[in-house]
Amino acid sequence: MNNEECRPCLDSGLELVAKTRLPTQYGLFELWAYQEKKGPTHLALFVGKVKGAKKVPVRLHSECVTGDALHSLRCDCGPQLEKAMKYIQSKKKGVLIHLDQEGRGIGLANKMKAYALQDLGLDTVEANLKLGFVEDKRDYSSAACILKDLGVESISLITNNPKKIEGLKRCGVKVDGRLSLLTPVQPENARYLKTKKEKMGHLLE
Repeated sequence: MNNEECRPCLDSGLELVAKTRLPTQYGLFELWAYQEKKGPTHLALFVGKVKGAKKVPVRLHSECVTGDALHSLRCDCGPQLEKAMKYIQSKKKGVLIHLDQEGRGIGLANKMKAYALQDLGLDTVEANLKLGFVEDKRDYSSAACILKDLGVESISLITNNPKKIEGLKRCGVKVDGRLSLLTPVQPENARYLKTKKEKMGHLLE
């Protein structure tokens, strides 16, 4: 499976397994958990009435333990997550889908191995290739299935990554627009962001 393909929702066996509410420092979210058959669990955090709504602000956020929980400066994941949550709350409508896709889909342990290679001078793409992976192993089929289950009519995707837009469109999601998600550059993540822009096509200034 790669990000050029789209798995039908029935194939993944994606199932809504829990509903609750999540108070955060940014505001209150509805929180739904989706479990793939013999696979990972993804989360949907949303605000407002999204069923049947058009141009709903949506963020697909891949899990990043080091950035989101440990506040690593090697990437921009933590600041992007916080900014997206704040934005959705400010609009009083929106969805954040938290995908279990650590390290662009290679898993946490392999991401640590990639970090070690980066310490030796490789960039993020080179490190993934050195470990025998593609540069980005993620696909967005489950995210598309979650949006369909939520009943979202069309979205404005909060992203700098054109591949997320392409992936969702291949899965039948109507993407009406893109909202950029820029965060301050740090000395520790400048090369990481440069690689995103030059090798992965991210829309960064």
